[in-house]
Amino acid sequence: MYREALIDGLWRRNVASVQLLGLCPLLAVSYNLRNALGLSVASSFVLIGSSLAISSIRTLIPNNIRLPCFVLVVATLTTVTTMYMQAFAYDLYIQIALFVQIIVTNCMILGHIESVASKTTLGESLVTAIGTALGFSSALILLGGIRQALEPIMPLATHPAGAFLVAGLTLAGLNFVSDLASRSLKSTD
Repeated sequence: MYREALIDGLWRRNVASVQLLGLCPLLAVSYNLRNALGLSVASSFVLIGSSLAISSIRTLIPNNIRLPCFVLVVATLTTVTTMYMQAFAYDLYIQIALFVQIIVTNCMILGHIESVASKTTLGESLVTAIGTALGFSSALILLGGIRQALEPIMPLATHPAGAFLVAGLTLAGLNFVSDLASRSLKSTD
């Protein structure tokens, strides 16, 4: 079960490439590997931490105020992340500050908390949060690496318009590979 949850978060239900959530930071920050990795770590910390916190207290949260409680937990962890980056990775923080600060409104995190963490056990919430974090991080790092590698031959790749082009072509490539893999699996059955 845990293996399936990890695979789902990483590949089958990847929040960035399949569900198309969190695209704003994905496209804006991923113009190089350093920024992509920094936002990956920040988002993963907030996602996993908030999932654990919400799953731990889910029975104590009244249904009519659950969203404000979710946002409060995410905002607290986002603030901790922001302060940590300001103290220990200031140069990186300056590059991605806006997108670290708005992690609190990232629909990927709030969606995971609402659909999984608030309804499942601590263990299941942790594993699915790790899978989701790995999926988002892999998409961010892949896009950052591709855009950085393309910069010398296609400078547009590191600009906003290039982000859409590279992301679209990358998603098309991932869908093509996924389709080939599923056809291959069906033909061996």
